[in-house]
Amino acid sequence: MDLIIRLDGTDGKTAAVYRALRTAIVDGRLPAGERLPATRTLAADLGVARGSVAAAYERLAAEGYLSSRVGAGTFVAAVARGRSRRRAASDPLRPRDDWSWEPLVTSGAVGRPRYDFRTGIPDAGLFPFDAWRRLVTAELRLRANNPGTYGDPAGHPGLREAIARYLGVSRGVRTTAADVVVTNGAQHAFDLLARVLVKPGDAVAVEEPGYPPARRILAALGARVTFVPVDDQGLVVADLPANCRLVYTTPSHQFPLGRAMSLARRRELLDWARCRPAAIVEDDYDSEFRFSARPLEPLHSLDTAGRVLYVGTFSKSMIPAVRTGFVLAPPGLRDALTAARQLGDGYGQPAVQAALARFLDEGLLARHVRKAGKAYGERHARIAAKLADMSGLKLIPSAAGLHLTVLTEVNSTAVSTAAARQGLAVDDLRDYSASPTRQAGFVFGFGATDPALIDEGMALFATLLARHA
Repeated sequence: MDLIIRLDGTDGKTAAVYRALRTAIVDGRLPAGERLPATRTLAADLGVARGSVAAAYERLAAEGYLSSRVGAGTFVAAVARGRSRRRAASDPLRPRDDWSWEPLVTSGAVGRPRYDFRTGIPDAGLFPFDAWRRLVTAELRLRANNPGTYGDPAGHPGLREAIARYLGVSRGVRTTAADVVVTNGAQHAFDLLARVLVKPGDAVAVEEPGYPPARRILAALGARVTFVPVDDQGLVVADLPANCRLVYTTPSHQFPLGRAMSLARRRELLDWARCRPAAIVEDDYDSEFRFSARPLEPLHSLDTAGRVLYVGTFSKSMIPAVRTGFVLAPPGLRDALTAARQLGDGYGQPAVQAALARFLDEGLLARHVRKAGKAYGERHARIAAKLADMSGLKLIPSAAGLHLTVLTEVNSTAVSTAAARQGLAVDDLRDYSASPTRQAGFVFGFGATDPALIDEGMALFATLLARHA
């Protein structure tokens, strides 16, 4: 146990040791059950007489803070304690005046509900952990990946090459390793792009409804965010601000509605960007899992003017714990993005990145996507059929991804709240909108859903929906 004890008081060494130990117990730094050093050992560490430590221990034991067990030692007792917290109004360190955000609730911050239809969570039970463990273990060997040196902020060279090859085969994206900057997931990529492209006061555009973290990043950096509606063809290009510096879009599988941007609308967006100094951030998440039609070409593949910045992540195609994404950057942005990455967190985890490179090159990701895609396709079909049979819902067609969305005229907030009380988690579409006239609806994720409970969960949802109709 390392404990800082100040011995410069005027009331003696015994009182100083007592006071320091009591404070550490009360504020939780010494938890219940913690074994304290022997009196002789602590006395030697502090340079005081053993009797001073023994007297402090005796006083704390008499007050119920310590307990002794013969032959075992002295331990912190299970006493009532409460950490003293300063009132927020008196805290001298506060966020800046315009910081209005609190952390979003993540799937790992709460317990798993019985009927889990939350979005953005893949099924970890489908992931080949044995193969992944073998690759990571091999890369953690002594002298592997130069553990005594700092890594390349742009990412492990082998992973950058593997990503470029994988995108060429799976998405028809023409790119090279030099274009790839590896990030800690897609949100990290958005943050880097916003930092090097957007100044405070710049006009930017995001989809409405859309992905909240991307909106937050842009607003936090001082951008003027315009919320652009999405129709059956995708982002409404005609509503983009003329002076827009950056457009964030999810063309392959719009989040959260699930539609794919039409080819005509993609070309319209690229033509719009070609006429002005605007960047398009293409978030191509969930494009791996498709259940019917062949995917349209990414915006990046159609772009001939160098306006599209392609962002991808392995959080859905693999598992979130891999925490690895990437952005394809044109030559003029590579150095700036790499420098921004280096300033923020230095570099990623070389061993994990090297293992991921092998996971890609050995065909393990492609094999996993095929296997998981089949399972997800079955869940997609079952949930879509159940939703189509319920009155008061309009199912939005979707042929990809890990969620389905329905529109409704009932109070979706009331239904989702009532569902949560009965162990059914489903996202309220209104939570993804910034408009005061937000469209009511529900977003059903099926990555984390137990297939054996789908029918039971959907029946419960139908009952709750009917009660609020």
